[in-house]
Amino acid sequence: MARFPRIVVPGQPLHIVQRGNNRLPCFFTDADYNFYLDCLADAADHYGCDMHAYVLMTNHVHLLLTPETSSSASLTLQSVGRRYVRYVNRSYRRTGTLWEGRYKSTLIDSDRYLLSCSRYIELNPVRAKMVAHPRDYPWSSYRSNAEGTRNALITAHPLYLQLGASTAARRTAYRAMCSEIIDERELSTLRSATETGVVLGDVRFRVEVESTLNRNLERLPVGGDRKSTTFKRRHFIANN
Repeated sequence: MARFPRIVVPGQPLHIVQRGNNRLPCFFTDADYNFYLDCLADAADHYGCDMHAYVLMTNHVHLLLTPETSSSASLTLQSVGRRYVRYVNRSYRRTGTLWEGRYKSTLIDSDRYLLSCSRYIELNPVRAKMVAHPRDYPWSSYRSNAEGTRNALITAHPLYLQLGASTAARRTAYRAMCSEIIDERELSTLRSATETGVVLGDVRFRVEVESTLNRNLERLPVGGDRKSTTFKRRHFIANN
């Protein structure tokens, strides 16, 4: 079965998730986390990705970034993957793959979901009951976005800058946002969009993306009645 092509629009944020193979750990010591972040900073700078939020969990990674070009994100992840896997295999005398196939991603409607996605990413360690407060987890961007800890990897998105008239006001507003409980509907929406690779946004946003890419974004059904009018219509749109 052909892979559904990733939906990427230069200048539009992406939420990316990459998991360890078989959900096994991909970080083992502090040095591993630090090396991954070094690789990520180098690749993002080289290939043109602005990083807005991230969290490195034990067996997976969440990134919120804005790519400069249609290939910026994929080239960044490829570069990080190659360097980090070589490092892990050499350090722990192992062979073979570390990551679970292709990374997953969803294109985000900035106005509606960007800050929600940032909060979702940085609260992962709290939901996983690894820490009581996001500031207690060292491998995320929370301390930078919420408390001002210097982090050269992070570039503030324009919507984050609109949270307040001053740096202090923005951090206060962001901390308040992160203190709110994320409801189950929002969690389900964010997770589902990223797992399936669909656009995270309303109908208006989807139509704008389809117009920009000159491509229908609706997934065609697998199997079913291929003689039906519905299937023929969708197939025609997808291939013209």
